[in-house]
Amino acid sequence: MSVRTHGAPLASALLSVVLLTAGCAGRGDAKSPSDSTDSPTVPHGYVEGAAEAAEQQSRLLLGDTGSGATRVLDLITGKTHDAARRAGVTGLTTDGRFGYFHGADSTRVLDSGAWMVDHGDHVHYYRAKTREVGELPGGAGTSIRSDKVVTVVTAANGKARAYRRAELEKGTLGTADRLPGTYGGPVVPYAGHLVALTRGGDAPARAVVLDRSGKRVAAPESTCEDPKGDAVTRRGVVLGCADGALLVREDDGAFTAEKIPYGEDVPSPERAAEFSHRPGSTTLTARAGKDAVWVLDVTERAWKRVATGPVVAANTAGEGAPLVVLEGDGALHGYDMSTGEETTATERLLKDVPHTTGGRTGAPVIEVDRSRAYLNDPEGKRVFEIDYNDDLRVARTFDLDIRPSLMVETGR
Repeated sequence: MSVRTHGAPLASALLSVVLLTAGCAGRGDAKSPSDSTDSPTVPHGYVEGAAEAAEQQSRLLLGDTGSGATRVLDLITGKTHDAARRAGVTGLTTDGRFGYFHGADSTRVLDSGAWMVDHGDHVHYYRAKTREVGELPGGAGTSIRSDKVVTVVTAANGKARAYRRAELEKGTLGTADRLPGTYGGPVVPYAGHLVALTRGGDAPARAVVLDRSGKRVAAPESTCEDPKGDAVTRRGVVLGCADGALLVREDDGAFTAEKIPYGEDVPSPERAAEFSHRPGSTTLTARAGKDAVWVLDVTERAWKRVATGPVVAANTAGEGAPLVVLEGDGALHGYDMSTGEETTATERLLKDVPHTTGGRTGAPVIEVDRSRAYLNDPEGKRVFEIDYNDDLRVARTFDLDIRPSLMVETGR
């Protein structure tokens, strides 16, 4: 693989990995589940086998759906590393550390070796070796959602199993706990509990809150017709519904559910069905049909429909950042989310752009972190690094030896 830089160098991306010093040493906040407590002399935030760094240690997990090849692109060093080949992969998701390569019969779990632990008032960044963890049962339609304690696998039939996150961090799957009942969508860990939707049948689904064993502890007044899409934000769990979104949040141990309606009748093909956002952000994006993007400001409880050209992928870093859209012309376009006006556009980056029907395996995606966006170009066998704060300038281009038809970012 070769790396080509464009314009100003990315100085922060070339910093050496160093131990984080006085920033949070000795603070009395809660430790990560993987923090060692065996000895009072162990530094705060210490994780055995990992190096703590002063800056985000992002990596891209890349999969070629045609050949089954997998690559891990280290965005600090610019180098790629091979991982085990896996044929038949149809999708790739992440929880910020682990990559989940979804296949027809099972899901392969790959530890990217890059992650962060958010303590609220400060953040720890870690890097370690990439390693295979194992195969989770569950084929097409399986959803995986995680927090720092538990990883929940929800099958297409609504049955769910919970895995201990500490076991995955050790490189093993461990034994799963089966949750009772069946659910109408992914079971989402949140605030020390699990947020789920009941199976509605002819009636709309309703949000329920479970403890970690699956026992129902709350059922806030709510309805969610035809649920599709979910996201965890600092303001709560967002669940996509036919008439808008349902926000489930915790405040001082009490759970509430609040509808965020579109405010207009939205045809089914134009509703938000799959959300994209920067982890930690409270601004979500979703396709709004073929030629527009929904922007959901969770803090303000408001939707905005931004008219664009034909949409292939969209994302944003949140407040103050542009809405970044890959359109059918193969260029990235930037929009002001408050006005909906286009502010900038790149030259054509992708020569071969797939049809913009949405949900296609191998279609390009836009991954966003605190300073950069990443766009995969399967046909061009490359990934673009975009400075979205500098008129969508292409900062680096990573040339690859595979078609990166699947991509997620970890370490954020």
